[in-house]
Amino acid sequence: MRIFIQNMVSLRCKLMVKSELDKLGVRYSVVELGEVEIIGKLSQKKQELLKVSLHEIGLELMDDKKAMLIEKIKNVIVEMVHYADELPATNFSDYLSKKLNIDYTQLSSIFSKTKGITIEHYIMLHKIEKVKELLIYDELSLTEIAFKLNYSSPAHLSTQFKKVTGLTPTFFKSMKNRGRTGLEDL
Repeated sequence: MRIFIQNMVSLRCKLMVKSELDKLGVRYSVVELGEVEIIGKLSQKKQELLKVSLHEIGLELMDDKKAMLIEKIKNVIVEMVHYADELPATNFSDYLSKKLNIDYTQLSSIFSKTKGITIEHYIMLHKIEKVKELLIYDELSLTEIAFKLNYSSPAHLSTQFKKVTGLTPTFFKSMKNRGRTGLEDL
């Protein structure tokens, strides 16, 4: 049995979900971002207890198919931008379609209608958060960051960064109090 969990966007979330499942004695085989493979059936009582315990840690058990698909899209993007060693060589639309086995036009339409922004804009917001993270770590140059995140040039990255944040990457890097947005808030 597969269950879907909203706002599960980090490795810490996965650990928290595993902990809650263990506390309730729910057996599982796989815990991924946004979904869990439960071994066997989940009783109504345990499902309610899980729903409450997840809610207490800021997560939501989902049952709406459209919401589940949106969450899957978001999780693929988070995994791709924040946790993959490198971004896919193919374009994002092909990557998402292949990963979710659904036509991109359908994914794009559902996502835009539900979230109020395009998938491309959502990916851009995540890429900018990743750029902020890499600038804060100060291990890579702007050129290396642009290459790592598949920007056509450092100038393109800088333009997009300024469009989203209102700051240049250099100015952001020089700030003492650098604001970052939590992944679940994008």
